[in-house]
Formats: sequence, C-alpha cells, structure tokens
Amino acid sequence: MSININFFTVKEVNMYIKNLLQGDSLLANIWVKGEISNFKAHSSGHLYFTLKDESGTLRCVMFRSRAQRLQFQPTHGMEVLSRGYVSVFERDGQYQLYVEEMLPAGAGALHLAYEQLKEKLSKEGLFDQTKKRPLPFLPQSIGIVTSLTGAALKDMLTIIKRRFPGVTVLIVPAIVQGKEGPPSICRALDRVYQEPVDVVIVGRGGGSLEELWCFNTEEVVRKISESPIPIISAVGHETDFTLADLAADCRAATPSMAAELVVPIKDELFFKLNQLQNRLNRSITNYLAQERQRVEFAAYRPIMRDPFRLLTGFQQEMDNLLTRLTQAGKNKIIDEQSRINLLAGKLDALSPLKTMARGYALCFKEDGVLINSVEQVEVGETIKVSLKKGNLTCLVREKEEG
Repeated sequence: MSININFFTVKEVNMYIKNLLQGDSLLANIWVKGEISNFKAHSSGHLYFTLKDESGTLRCVMFRSRAQRLQFQPTHGMEVLSRGYVSVFERDGQYQLYVEEMLPAGAGALHLAYEQLKEKLSKEGLFDQTKKRPLPFLPQSIGIVTSLTGAALKDMLTIIKRRFPGVTVLIVPAIVQGKEGPPSICRALDRVYQEPVDVVIVGRGGGSLEELWCFNTEEVVRKISESPIPIISAVGHETDFTLADLAADCRAATPSMAAELVVPIKDELFFKLNQLQNRLNRSITNYLAQERQRVEFAAYRPIMRDPFRLLTGFQQEMDNLLTRLTQAGKNKIIDEQSRINLLAGKLDALSPLKTMARGYALCFKEDGVLINSVEQVEVGETIKVSLKKGNLTCLVREKEEG
C-alpha cells in the first residue's frame, strides 16, 4: 500500500511566506521606531542591525545605495525611525525589514509630519508652480514679517538700504519659533496684507528643525499661499527647506538673499539708464545723419535741381497726342462728309424735285392736302398745282376716274 504525501521544499515555503509578506500593503511601506542594536557596517557598504524595544526585536538591513544617503551616522543604542518593507531572507528563512530611509527619532517624527502635510497640501494645489507670481521689478513699499530681535531683520534692512536707499519698508513683528509662532506669524501676515505694500518677505534666520518648524505648520503655509501680493519665503540657511518655501511665490535661501532679490541696486540702474540713453542718442544721431545724407543725395539729383526737366518729356508726349488727336478729327470729318455726300446723293435721287424736273407736278387741295386721287376733289373746286418752277391755281371743270 502506497501513501501519497504532498510536501514542500524549504525554499518553496520561504518563497510562499515571502509572497505573502510582499502582498501585504501595510508591510510594503512601513515606518518602524526602535533602538539600534548589533549594528554592523559591512565593508560592502551595507548596514546590518536590529531594531528593538522593550518587548521584541526586528532584524534589519540597509543596502549601500540607501545608506549613502544618510545625513547622520547610525550608532548602537540610537533611537531611530526606519522606513522600508518587510520580506523574507530565503537562505535563513527569517523575515526582516529592508530599510530604505532612516531618521533620528526626534527629527524623524517631524520629518514624517512634514512629508504627510506636504503630500496633503500638494494635492490641494497649494504648491502649483503655474500659480507663482513674478516679483515686482522696483517695489515702492516692502513688507517684512519676522522677529524684531533676530539678526535676519538687521541684515535685510542693511542690504535694502545699501542697494536702494529711500524705498519704504514696513516691519510687522512676529514670533517665529515655538508654539506661539504659527498664530503670531498668521496675524502679522493678515496685517501686512492690508497695507499698501508691493511685496512681502516672511522668514527668519537659521536654526534647528524644531526652531524652524513654525514654517512647516499647516496654518502658516495656507496663510502664505493666500497672499494677495507676491511673497518671498526666507527661512533659515541655504540647506533648510520648509513648506513655506513651496507655498511662497519665491524662495530665498537666506533672509539676506531675499533682500537682494526684492530690490535692484540703484547705482546699477542709473548706470544702465545712462548706457541706454547714450545708445539712444547714438541711434538718433546716426539715423539723422543717414536721413540727411539721403536728402542731400536727392537734392543733387538733376531732377531736383531742374524740376521742369521732368515736364519736358510730358510736353513732347502731349504734342504727339495733340497731333494724333487733330489728325484723327480731320479723318473723322472726311469720313463723315463722304458718308453725308453718299446719303445726299441717294436722297437726291429719291427727291420729288427730280421727278418734277422731268415735267411732273404735285396737286394740293386748298388746305394743303396732297391730291393723289380724283375722289378727293369735286368739280368746280379750286386746287393748287406745284411745278418745278412756280405754282398754279386751277379750277376743276371735270374729273375722270381710271
């Protein structure tokens, strides 16, 4: 009797478990908080360690391509936040966390909040680049929202005064760190939005992530995005990036750079204006010289020196046309005279006078009616007879029909 038993190899079991883990959406991208232990940096550049807390441990690996991006050096006993995915290392048959990103736990929580709020506001369109407005070239009035006690304000005022003295600066003080910072910044922005300023600078000097966190809060980021006028975010140092930078129309790496962006150098403007004025003067002078040369050239042309010479050709042409017109008129008269003579000959041939010249006469009643039938007259009636030469008055004594 044979017994059929379905069995799996170790590899198949591990693969099955691996597929189960990789198919879990939670384990595919998970943040894990724990303390580093058994830390080992391999010569290949990969990092091997364990995350532990008071109740358990989790094996972890971070490959060199990810480890090279770390901004700090992990050490044994450090509490960190690690993001990655859970899978099975088939050779050992053990599941482990494949770490793709790691942050110190203190800063890690803030970074996680930063990423989550960034994703939320980005979906709402607050960071849309197409909505960014250009800064005014030469603002008449500048609003600054920052701390009165910070060095950033002094630096900005010094630079603005040096670059373009005389421009109006409205300073609206605000608390720029701590719990009171976000509402204070929002109140200051509300106030400056009501003032007749052309551009606004909001920011502060450098500091830790916690000190700059005011500019990563939702209320401050939304208030900056609602600005009715172009606004510059100038928070921290060049390497510091906040959500306020993304919401503003322009990001300045430092407050000093914001002051350089907001106004041009007055002396340079005057220098450029003088250059443009000189170019304009040269262009006008060259243009007038060219036009004067054209006028002089035209003035020396024979036609300009003796304008009547232009009429000579036309006068000769008019004489030719007049001769042709006269000849055409004469020819027309001759033709018409010939035609009239021809018609006159035909008319003369048909004229009753020709007939009368051959001895015929015309008879008329006394009232001038031509008589062509005896029925028109009565015996004893007086009629007139027209001959070739002269007329006769006759009395009808007899009439004969036929």
